[in-house]
Amino acid sequence: MTHLRTILVFVATAALATAQERDVRISNPPTLSKPNGYSYIVEVNSGKVVYVAGQIAADQDGNIVCKGDFAGQVRQVFENLTAATKAVGGSLKDIVKLNYYISETVDRSLIPKLREIRAGYLPSPMPPASTLLFVKGLASPDYLIEIEAAVVNGPK
Repeated sequence: MTHLRTILVFVATAALATAQERDVRISNPPTLSKPNGYSYIVEVNSGKVVYVAGQIAADQDGNIVCKGDFAGQVRQVFENLTAATKAVGGSLKDIVKLNYYISETVDRSLIPKLREIRAGYLPSPMPPASTLLFVKGLASPDYLIEIEAAVVNGPK
């Protein structure tokens, strides 16, 4: 754990109505502090669970895109998540959990930009459970962010 500088709980989103259609319940118990832009609990009662490995800012050919540009890399990662969820018959609205890994070289003042970009891909009134970690490094020093997802899709 020495490589972690800060552990933050963070957000990503999925449409509440869609979650209810999949028999997924998202909640924030009143016995816990009010979360800031994420949900504490996602309860999956039916559907197919798919785990998507961490996505980085690489294009289809494996080339790193937007070197040094945090916002550009976030967009590419969400494009990759879009492709991954589509490949299993779902979409970004089916995401119930996201884990963010951000290089410690990224200025923490850019986190609101991450939220803004994410909202363009995942608009929702009730976001899924999420975790954000600042890490010493990712697989390549050119990667600034990596995001992995848990997806639930399929009929109720």
